[in-house]
Amino acid sequence: MNQSIPEEQPSQRWARRLLRYGERMVGPTPELLVEGHVTRMVGLTLEAVGVRTAIGGRCNLVLPEGRQVEAEVVGFSGDRFFLMPTGDIRGLAPNARVIPAGGGTLDAPAGMGLLGRVIDGAGRPLDGKGPLRTSARMPLNGEPINPLARNPIHERIDVGVRAINALLTVGRGQRMGLFAGSGVGKSVLLGMMTKFTDADVVVVGLIGERGREVKEFIENILGPAGLARSVVVAAPADSSPLLRMRGAAMATSIAEWFRDQGRNVLLLMDSLTRYAQAGREIALAIGEPPATKGYPPSVFAKLPALVERAGNGDVGGGSITAFYTVLAEGDDQQDPIADAARAILDGHVVLSRTLADSGHYPAIDIEASISRAMPSIATMHQQEMARRFKRLYSIYRQHADLISVGAYAPGANPRLDEAVAIYPRLQDFLQQDMDRASSLLASQEDLMKLIRV
Repeated sequence: MNQSIPEEQPSQRWARRLLRYGERMVGPTPELLVEGHVTRMVGLTLEAVGVRTAIGGRCNLVLPEGRQVEAEVVGFSGDRFFLMPTGDIRGLAPNARVIPAGGGTLDAPAGMGLLGRVIDGAGRPLDGKGPLRTSARMPLNGEPINPLARNPIHERIDVGVRAINALLTVGRGQRMGLFAGSGVGKSVLLGMMTKFTDADVVVVGLIGERGREVKEFIENILGPAGLARSVVVAAPADSSPLLRMRGAAMATSIAEWFRDQGRNVLLLMDSLTRYAQAGREIALAIGEPPATKGYPPSVFAKLPALVERAGNGDVGGGSITAFYTVLAEGDDQQDPIADAARAILDGHVVLSRTLADSGHYPAIDIEASISRAMPSIATMHQQEMARRFKRLYSIYRQHADLISVGAYAPGANPRLDEAVAIYPRLQDFLQQDMDRASSLLASQEDLMKLIRV
């Protein structure tokens, strides 16, 4: 006779993950940690011999003046270990001591005390508000979730942007890409979602961005109200590539902790491209051969490993809805990172430079954007209205040159006549002031008033 197995409660899942994490934190035994010395420096990578530790192990480099700089083991060849420092190594001399720090797996601070705080890629506060008051630690690499144990995407999330809510509806636990070139308003769009979303917690990872943009995003775009329920992890462009990769992993780990508490989290990562570029710098520095446009194969393995950590948790738990910005270099949508991201994400929002240059904000190219979860979370009526909206918009755009030069004669094409008559209202629908929210319900009502099905 089959006996039913009682369902595991969220508190039991959390305890189980802590137990696994505790086992991973044991790390190498003391006798395996042996001190060595630096023999060579090539670019940002140091070669050391004599040291005995493991991949991912932390070491301290002892500089002549007695100052110590943290470094991480990123590779080895025979008895040579490749180290990547996380701080300033000016003054480093040959044969500098390399002391393994031990401590096991790298981790991230976690807890409600992180709300309203800004930290760097090493988990140190940047906001001058004193030490972090956190109650837990999370592994940077995370724990993979059984895909069959994940809660399916069946609820919508409100991001406060009318074009996305109505035409590209996003579900809780969905992973979306925000594809854009430089200077087309992606930071403003992220700020709007941060302020207007109905998620419980927002985690923002600013990876590889200019330092000036970090402060402007926090003060001008995010604002005090948005920061109050957010955690910001900033690893700007002048950080070491190791800290930039850690910053992305740390933002994801913090989001995982809130998800494990049953919270609905909005994770905004700006940008996935800078994360990949940091991985490329490290891989090339230790000798991995480039493959596609200078990107080594390991980079394309790290992207899904990071992205798959987002999404819904176990049945009955919380969710991580993630938006990853992808920088299309030279507005090339076939950039290798953009191409790889499209394959592993659940949809993409494309920002158009042409629309941005014409003063159209947010500059969402509705024809090139898609939400793959929308068919399972939106009603058939809303889907039909969205399809009709796109058809009318696309018909007008296809004949825009003829219309602008007066070569189109009204009455020749009834569908085009309808598109010409309604196009100004379609444009107004897609545009939205950055300080004004449009809820899910309001967005759908506006779409119903505009499109009759």
